[in-house]
Amino acid sequence: WGLMLVLSVAIYGSHAPLLTQCKVDGMIPFNSTSVVVLVELTKLLFSLLFLLAWDRERHIAPFALSALLYAANNNLVVHMQLFMDPSTYQVLSNLKIVSTALLYSLFLRQRLSMRKWLALLLLVAAGVSYSCGGLQDPGSPSKMQLHITLVGLLLISVYCLISGLSAVYTEAILKTQALPLSLQNLFLYVFGVLLNLIGYFWSSTEGSFLEGFSSWVLVIVVSQALNGLIMSVVMKHSSNITRLFVISCSILVNALLSVTLFNLQLTLLFFIAVSCIGLAVHLYYGVT
Repeated sequence: WGLMLVLSVAIYGSHAPLLTQCKVDGMIPFNSTSVVVLVELTKLLFSLLFLLAWDRERHIAPFALSALLYAANNNLVVHMQLFMDPSTYQVLSNLKIVSTALLYSLFLRQRLSMRKWLALLLLVAAGVSYSCGGLQDPGSPSKMQLHITLVGLLLISVYCLISGLSAVYTEAILKTQALPLSLQNLFLYVFGVLLNLIGYFWSSTEGSFLEGFSSWVLVIVVSQALNGLIMSVVMKHSSNITRLFVISCSILVNALLSVTLFNLQLTLLFFIAVSCIGLAVHLYYGVT
């Protein structure tokens, strides 16, 4: 458990710096849908390998909806950029912590105490604090400009709702089915590959499937696939709340890599975010 969670924290935290390493002249040179398809294919391959040791039962239908929700969320992330700036997205996307916790409590009938709700709100505060300026480029203005339209506000609300719903629904089917996790992953990623391939061909422009790929993109594909498999284990044997803490703790890895690779500086908001995360972990897991 410890190794898997630490690895997942590292992967979450390294994702944004790895994407930055892929940029050419400040632009992402590859098709983002291609990366998603390859991530799903990689997870599918791993799941097939794990499945070799298990009996092959069939219970595939519920995973179609799960894959559809994830696909819708991935595409929403792209379209939202048209109606808000990246900083606003980073700040407001932290609300998916609240939506996930609410749906987790409602649909999985897991009552959360006031202390645990306070811990989760501290995770939101940590994410907002870090997004508002936890890292600073010494050569750029420190003041952050936020911009969002009414459509963007609507889309971010839908995004947070679908994000929480997809996570909680997936946890529910993983836990209620008496199937090996490898087989459940297989079903989920078959639909994931199919839906994302449809999305790729629907929105495809000129250029090959792997155009703009580099070794850094392959690192992202493998790491995100591995992280998806780890999160399946977490949701089946622990909960989405643990997943939320993993994502929040990844701030530390993200900051470390950003300082090391891009010479960014830590600000007071970073240390406020770290303090909020530490207090949240203590309240949720350390106090009885």
